[in-house]
Amino acid sequence: MSNILLAIAGLSPQVITETLYALHQDGACVNEIHVLTTSTGRDRILSGLLAPHDGHFHRYLKDYGIDPRSIRFEMECVHVLRDKTGRPLDDIAGAKDNEILLNACLTLTHRVTERSDDTVFFSIAGGRKTMSACLMTAAQFYGRSHDRIYHVLISPEFENHPDFYYPPRKPVMLEMTDGRGGKIWRDTSSAAITLVPIPFISLRDAIRDPTTGRVQTPAKLLRHLIREREEPLIVDLAQGKIIYKRKELAMMPSRLALYAFLADRKLDCRLVRAGCGGCTDCYLDYEQISNAQAVITDIYRKIGGTTEGKGICALEKDELRSYVSKIRQDIGRAFGATAAQQLAVTSAGRKPGTRYGIGMDREKIRLVQ
Repeated sequence: MSNILLAIAGLSPQVITETLYALHQDGACVNEIHVLTTSTGRDRILSGLLAPHDGHFHRYLKDYGIDPRSIRFEMECVHVLRDKTGRPLDDIAGAKDNEILLNACLTLTHRVTERSDDTVFFSIAGGRKTMSACLMTAAQFYGRSHDRIYHVLISPEFENHPDFYYPPRKPVMLEMTDGRGGKIWRDTSSAAITLVPIPFISLRDAIRDPTTGRVQTPAKLLRHLIREREEPLIVDLAQGKIIYKRKELAMMPSRLALYAFLADRKLDCRLVRAGCGGCTDCYLDYEQISNAQAVITDIYRKIGGTTEGKGICALEKDELRSYVSKIRQDIGRAFGATAAQQLAVTSAGRKPGTRYGIGMDREKIRLVQ
């Protein structure tokens, strides 16, 4: 019989030792720890918690006299979210990433709840809110009556402090800033970590196959996902508009010409990927865009542009940055700041080699000429 802590973590690995500390203070025993995270989160866990000898997980065990052999927590217990091609995710950036996250939460939860004599403690305190929601969903589907879901509350002044991982047995002073930017010191003996149990309704019996008695696999559950209808980004050159989620933006011809050129570049990419969100291989630097000046000018003429020999027809480097900024402003005003993160022209790389492109998946882009 084992007690398993299943947690999610983002950029603050402290939540794992804080949860472990809170469980121990509550009298619970933990034999194994598993964490779902991104590639960035994994790196922080390996360096901050599992670094040999001085990782804060090892420090905690030594500080409180806990046998390190009593809790299994190693590199193999850190599960990185990956897309269908095996590429690790460095963030949960959109709907597709969130489906990957939900699938991972369901799969790992299904696995750790297979043994009826094991108890699982689900910690939903770390990571983005979408990560908490997905692990909560998985726990409701596969959790048993003896499993528990917990959130952890930390004293506000110690929450997310880079040097606070748990209240050490011998208190130390930590440097902080007050509301006016001044430096203050706080004693860790004043830090409070509260374990909050979250009531939940177990749906495990509801998803059990009446013939075999087994619960449905994550693959079967995912078939019943209710998804928001995916709306394409339509770049309509004939009407001089960008259309997204039934909203329209009539863009100035010069800006639309550049935007349509970059959208076409995205559509022409032939890299085989499950999705191109986060990929910038189709992005172009100033020299590459300048070399395609004739193409941009031709688009500009087709949509009614009349001024030639300057502006978008003779694009200077500083003007390119200005166009990118104004396109983002146009899109933000028309579709909102959240949509602008997907639709706007974004940059990759550093000066002087900055490259520009549209981050949205090419499968969602329609170019109407």
